[in-house]
Amino acid sequence: MAGRRRKGKRLGLLVLVILLALVIAGCYILWQRGYIDLPFGTESASDSTASDGSDSSGGADIVTENLSIHFPMLGNKSSGDCTLIKTGNTEVLIDAGSEKSSAATLVPYISEYCTDGVLEYVIVTHADQDHIAAFVGTNSAPGIFESFECGTIIDFPRTNKDTQVYKDYVELRDAEAEAGATHYTALECWNNANGAARSYTLSEGITMNFLYQRFYEEYSGDENNYSVCMLLTQGQNNYLFTGDLEAEGEESLVEENDLPECKLFKAGHHGSPTSNGAKLMAEIRPEIVVVCCCCGNYKEYNFGSMDVVFPSQTFVNNVAPYTDRIYVPTLYSETEGFVPMNGNIVLSSDGGEVSVRCSASDLVFRESEWFKENRTWPSAG
Repeated sequence: MAGRRRKGKRLGLLVLVILLALVIAGCYILWQRGYIDLPFGTESASDSTASDGSDSSGGADIVTENLSIHFPMLGNKSSGDCTLIKTGNTEVLIDAGSEKSSAATLVPYISEYCTDGVLEYVIVTHADQDHIAAFVGTNSAPGIFESFECGTIIDFPRTNKDTQVYKDYVELRDAEAEAGATHYTALECWNNANGAARSYTLSEGITMNFLYQRFYEEYSGDENNYSVCMLLTQGQNNYLFTGDLEAEGEESLVEENDLPECKLFKAGHHGSPTSNGAKLMAEIRPEIVVVCCCCGNYKEYNFGSMDVVFPSQTFVNNVAPYTDRIYVPTLYSETEGFVPMNGNIVLSSDGGEVSVRCSASDLVFRESEWFKENRTWPSAG
């Protein structure tokens, strides 16, 4: 009888161990795919060391609320922007490209993290389709504005656009405002006007700060120069977002603001040769750069020059002196349209070290086969 009881206990213990192993394996798979955030750091040594070998932990003694910054794949071969920022129960969405159909990919992804259905802040950098289309969505894939309640919407003060997707965006944005959302422009934020603020506290130790650049008020023939610029600060860590700001706008951004060195720079204009200028890079000295593009594809705009294919060689040349930690969500495929490159990219930090995890591959851009075939890494000096 006693022998049976001991055998039964051993069997029960074995079942418990197997169940625990399955739970751990399941959590690991979800973490790798970017669906959950774990409450502890799992980054490798390369995540906390800059390309020059120096320690890049940046204020490990400063502890704030946990922060995650997501760059999801967009579900098609078009380049476009979308960034989800989450801290505590607060979510900030910056842009929603690249096409209306991207809503079918983005809404489920965002819903994994915005579990209450409320986006506290929505930032729309400028009126180009590849930044606003998924706010609109399609009949079969409702857009961001239809799928989530928005607290505060902050968008561009100026535009030259008169496209249908822009008109649809405005109609839905205004409907959100009528339903209770607050709408400001970035210029109102900078001027602390009409109830808007230059800086917003998202959670303990984390602030969202709107920057100034002259095309908030001046005409530009390039829509990209109207882009809203925002600096996210977490303790001593800084994360910069400039939309598609071009060279002229970047120069103004540097002149008008006291820019810090940045843990993260969301590459300007999808890694275009006309953005990510040497002057801005020297000011912010980025440690991690995420390029929101479908690598190797620039739709019909490749006028025979390989340098305009994203990410461009000029972009590489300007970023290389500061970091090789460059990540890209997707890669153009002639047979499949697009495939994951790094996949969904997620940065996480508690105010100290910043970890990067990718759902598809952890290889940095310069180690990819596409880079080796199409780009070169500039020699030091």
